[in-house]
Amino acid sequence: MKALVIGASGYIGGSVAAKLKSLNFEVTGTTSSHDRAAALKEMGIEPVVGSYKDRDFIFPLCQKVDIVINAADSDARQLVESVLAALKGTNKKFIHTSGSSIVSDTACGEYSEQTYDEMTPLNPVPQKEARVAIDRLILDASASGVHTVVICPCLIYGRGLGLSKESIQVPALINQAKKSGVARCVGRGLNVWSTVHVEDLVELYALAAGGAVPSGAFLFAENGETNFKSLAEAIRASLKLAAPVEEWSIADAASEWGEGMAKFALGSNSRIRGIKSREYGWKPVRNNVLEDADRMCHSSDIRIAVH
Repeated sequence: MKALVIGASGYIGGSVAAKLKSLNFEVTGTTSSHDRAAALKEMGIEPVVGSYKDRDFIFPLCQKVDIVINAADSDARQLVESVLAALKGTNKKFIHTSGSSIVSDTACGEYSEQTYDEMTPLNPVPQKEARVAIDRLILDASASGVHTVVICPCLIYGRGLGLSKESIQVPALINQAKKSGVARCVGRGLNVWSTVHVEDLVELYALAAGGAVPSGAFLFAENGETNFKSLAEAIRASLKLAAPVEEWSIADAASEWGEGMAKFALGSNSRIRGIKSREYGWKPVRNNVLEDADRMCHSSDIRIAVH
């Protein structure tokens, strides 16, 4: 089976590409970097250099493979439209990566009891409506001869299997703490996100790529959860910071991380339950985000992933 991973030098894409390669898929991966292309080649991934925003680049690549996986950009509607057009009527697989900020709120560090599974009606905040619309576009394409699956992970942690070794949310907290000498959370940090280890996550992509997931399926990926005060305390302890954890206003957090990151990735609640994922055979086993935060504090690879 031939698979195309769009965003193969990123954290999720690189991990998925490595997993599929280990399962004897023939894997092609896109990257925007010639240096990273060479590194992908060393991994046994056939690299292609170009922009996922370029239809003339993406369209013919999709036609040459059996499975297309978008791990580059959850919000790139033009990319999604190009993939769907290339695969229409072929019954080939398109696995798209969404993200659980589609169910995030504007809690600014306060706790919410609300949880979502795959059957829960969505009422996204305005800033996430476009992403939800993309997910629905993909799922609806299952009626047009494309085997579509949308995988929606939450806060991902764990050392990546590809070129990019670290995720985004926890490293953002760690970088701020290292820079300032103070571990911080948004508001009181009582807000909760579900979590998933990257090695568990790629198992779900492998199930979908192998045909275990029916067309038109939307799948949450999670196993455990944490609040951000606990993450900040874990970072403080790991870095041996003398100052206590500090509660940050949304304005101060936004000045450091940007409003979208501060409000919807670090200050919100995003609590999901992957019921359908497990029904299709997914068996996540890791639930150790606080211990992994300690590992990340001492990692030389902490940086925002480059696709």
